[in-house]
Amino acid sequence: MPVPSSDHNQTDNSWKSQAPYKQPSKEPPFTAVHIGHCHCGRIKFQIGRDAPLDAKLCHCRTCQVLHGAPFQWAAILHKEDMRFVHGVIGLKFYSSGRNVAEHELPCKVSCAYCGSPIMDEGRNMALIFPELIEFKDEEQMGKFAARCHMFYKERVVDIQDDLPKWAGMPKESELMRVGSSL
Repeated sequence: MPVPSSDHNQTDNSWKSQAPYKQPSKEPPFTAVHIGHCHCGRIKFQIGRDAPLDAKLCHCRTCQVLHGAPFQWAAILHKEDMRFVHGVIGLKFYSSGRNVAEHELPCKVSCAYCGSPIMDEGRNMALIFPELIEFKDEEQMGKFAARCHMFYKERVVDIQDDLPKWAGMPKESELMRVGSSL
């Protein structure tokens, strides 16, 4: 696995001692509300909050290509709201901005064995993929429901719902009218 780095001159393994990778400590206490794992189960994580800060459906071309799907569903958390409890050594990193397989923020994080995308890691936030969470019921899953579409201008399929559809970043781009054709 490549040596992680970032634009913060983090060229060693110090990322391993930072959220969400650091091993749990007793201070401050972390209470797991949700658990999740990759397809093969080698990577396991916990989430310490009932609901994300936000959730969205991203239609950008990068998400389409990297997920092999028309869009990506992501829930936004503070990195401290999540922790890996098994398999950190089996994580694979990819910085799409520079096209390098390194832990350079922002980066894509996936299981090196089964290839499941786990999250997009930013400097302060983690965009985790709710499909990996073991929700106990529909109510729990509903708390992670997407609140908007972003980069809808790049969509490859129309979605018929009542969510706001932003041409680019939410609240920073044009709000597209419902029923806009491809």
